[in-house]
Amino acid sequence: MLWLVVAALAVRQMAVVLRQPPGERLIDLETWIGENGVLHVTGSLYDSDRFTGTPFAGLVLKPLARTAEQSLGVAWTFGSLLLVAALGIVAARALPGPVSRRTALLAAPVAISLLMLSLPVRNAFYLGQTSILPVLLVLLACFAVRGERASGLLIGLAAALQPTVLLFAVLLWLTGRRQTAVTGGAAFIACTALAWAAMPSDSWTYWVHHVAGAGLGDNPDSLANQSLHGALLRLGLEGPLERTLFVVLAAGVCYLGLRRAVRYARDGQLLLAVAVTGCVAVAVSPTAWQHQLLWVLLAVVGRVGKRASDRMVWPAVVVLVITLPGKMLLPNMAVVFPLRDNILLIAALGAACAAPFLPRTSPYWQQPIPTDYATPVPARWSRVPLLPFWRRVLSRPNLLLELLLIRVVYSAYAHVRLAATAGRATAEHHGRQIHSLEQWLHIDIEHWANHAVVGVGWLREFFDYYYSTFHFIVPLAILGVLYVRRPADYRWVRSSIGFATILALVGFWLYPLAPPRLMPGLGFIDTVHGVQDFAKPDYGTLTSMTNQYAAMPSLHFGWSLWCGVVIVMLAPKLWMKALGLLHPLLTVSAIIATANHWVLDAVGGAVVVALGFGLTYVLAGPRKLRVPTVPAAARPQDDLPVPVPVPVPRTTGDSVGSRSGGA
Repeated sequence: MLWLVVAALAVRQMAVVLRQPPGERLIDLETWIGENGVLHVTGSLYDSDRFTGTPFAGLVLKPLARTAEQSLGVAWTFGSLLLVAALGIVAARALPGPVSRRTALLAAPVAISLLMLSLPVRNAFYLGQTSILPVLLVLLACFAVRGERASGLLIGLAAALQPTVLLFAVLLWLTGRRQTAVTGGAAFIACTALAWAAMPSDSWTYWVHHVAGAGLGDNPDSLANQSLHGALLRLGLEGPLERTLFVVLAAGVCYLGLRRAVRYARDGQLLLAVAVTGCVAVAVSPTAWQHQLLWVLLAVVGRVGKRASDRMVWPAVVVLVITLPGKMLLPNMAVVFPLRDNILLIAALGAACAAPFLPRTSPYWQQPIPTDYATPVPARWSRVPLLPFWRRVLSRPNLLLELLLIRVVYSAYAHVRLAATAGRATAEHHGRQIHSLEQWLHIDIEHWANHAVVGVGWLREFFDYYYSTFHFIVPLAILGVLYVRRPADYRWVRSSIGFATILALVGFWLYPLAPPRLMPGLGFIDTVHGVQDFAKPDYGTLTSMTNQYAAMPSLHFGWSLWCGVVIVMLAPKLWMKALGLLHPLLTVSAIIATANHWVLDAVGGAVVVALGFGLTYVLAGPRKLRVPTVPAAARPQDDLPVPVPVPVPRTTGDSVGSRSGGA
C-alpha cells in the first residue's frame, strides 16, 4: 500500500509539472536550456541573475541542453523522480541498526514519500533544479560505492556542483577515511580547474566577484535564502559588520556541527552524521535556496528523548518544517516573524548544533521510558469504546508538538473553510431555505433581535466586541489551564473540539450558507463588518480573506457551547460553572444580534459539538478513570533501563485528571 502511495505521488508530481504551459514549467531549466537560455548564449553565464549554479554545472549541462529541450521536460522530470527514488532507497538502507523487520519494510516507501512531499523536492521539480543530485552523490559515496577513490570522486563531483558539500571531505578526514577525503578534495579541484580552463571569465565572476554565487539569483536577504548570511541581512545588518559576524558564526557552527557529526559517525550513526554535516553546509553557505535544503529532512533519523511519549517530537517537527510553509506553522503575528521567516534555518541549526540525539550506547536507544496509560472505567455498553487501543495517557503531551498540532490543524481548517464555497447564488438559495424553515418553525427572531440591538448603542458595541474577541480567547484559555492542571482531561477535551471542528468543515463544504447580513432584501444590518455592497459578486472587504458563506454550522456557538460543557464538567467552583453557562448564552445572543448567523446555525453548532463528544466517548471511553489497584512503583519494570516513578492518583474520577503528570 505504501508503494502505491509512492506511485500516486510520483504520478501527481509529473502531472503538476507537465500540466503547466511550456513557458511556466521548469522555470529555472527553461532559463538554462530555453531558446534564449543562458546555456545557448555565447556570452557569460552570469550576464543576468538567471543562472546561479557553479561554472562546472554550466559546463556539464551544456551537452544536455538539446536533449532536455526536445523532451519538453518529460525526461527531466522522470529522471528527477528516479533520483528521488534512489535517494530514498539509499537513505532507508543506511539506517543505523539494529532495524526491526517492520522498519526495514516501511523505511524505503516512507522515505520516498517524505522526499516527494518536502518543500526542497517540490521546489526543485517546479524550477527544474539539479539540487537533488549532490545529496544523492554524497549518500552513494558514503553507503553504496565500494572503494576509497570512487567514494572520494563522488564527493568531489558533488562539491563541484554545490561548493559547501566539500565539508564532507572534512568529515571523512576526521573519521579516519583520509584517502577518500584527499580524493574528494582533488576531484573538486580538478572539476573546478576544468571549468576555469573552459570558462575563465565565468569562473572569475562566480568565485571572486560574486564569492561562490552569493550575489546571484534572488536578493541574498530574501526569504528564499535560508542561510546565516540571509538571516543576518534580514535582521538589518550589512557591510563589514554583517560579514564579520557571519564568518564568526559560520566558524562556530562548523566547529560544533562537525564535532557532533564525527561523534555520531563513530557511534555507528553515519546517516545522522551525514545529515548533521549537510545542515552545517546549509547554515554556512552564503546562499542556501529552498531547493538546496534537503539535508534537513535527513536529520529525521536522529533519536531524541528518553521517554516514549517524546520520541516522535523531533521527527514531527522536522517533517512539518520541511513540508509546510512557515506561514502555516506560525501565526501571523509580528513578534514571531523572525522565527517564521527563518524556520528552515533554525531547523538546520538545531540539527547541526543543538538537538540532543541519543547515542546507540544509551539505555534509552531501544527501550525508552514507557508511557503511563490509565485503566478505563468499564463502558456502559460492552462494545464501547469501539477502539480499545485508543488508550488514555495520564501525562501531559509535549508542549512543542501540541502547539504545532493545534497550529497546523487550525491552518488546515482555515484553508478548507476558504475553499469550501459554491458561489453566491447557491449560498443565498440556502439562506432562503433556512429563513423559510425558521418562519415555519416560528423561530425567525434574527431581524427583530438585530434591529433591537442596533437601537441601543452600548449593547451593539458590547455584542460586536464579544463576537470579535472571545471566539478564540476562551477555548485557548481552557486548553491552556487543562494542559497545566489536568493533563489527562486535556487530551480528552482537546480531542472532542478537534472532532467537532472537522465535522463542521464537512458542513461548510456540503452546505454553503449566506448569513443574514449577506442576504439581500431582508433588511439586516451588519454591525461588525459594516455596510456590504450587494451589487458586486465579490462584495465585502473580508470576502477575499475568508469564506463568508461558512455559516452552517456555527462554530462561534459550537466552540462556546464546548467551553460551557467543559467548564460545567470540570470547574471546581459553582460560580465558575455559572460563568461557563453564561458564555454560550452571550455568544448565541451575539451571533444573532449582529446578523452573522441564523438560529438554526447555532443548532448545527450544538449538533457537531455533541457528535464531537460522542466520538471521543466511542474512541476513548468514559471520562472517569479507574484507580490502579497496584501502586505504580510495585509494577514489574525489569525491562526498563532505569526505575520510573509513576504517581498514583488518590481518588477516582476528576482527581486522576488533576494530577500534574510527566512534563
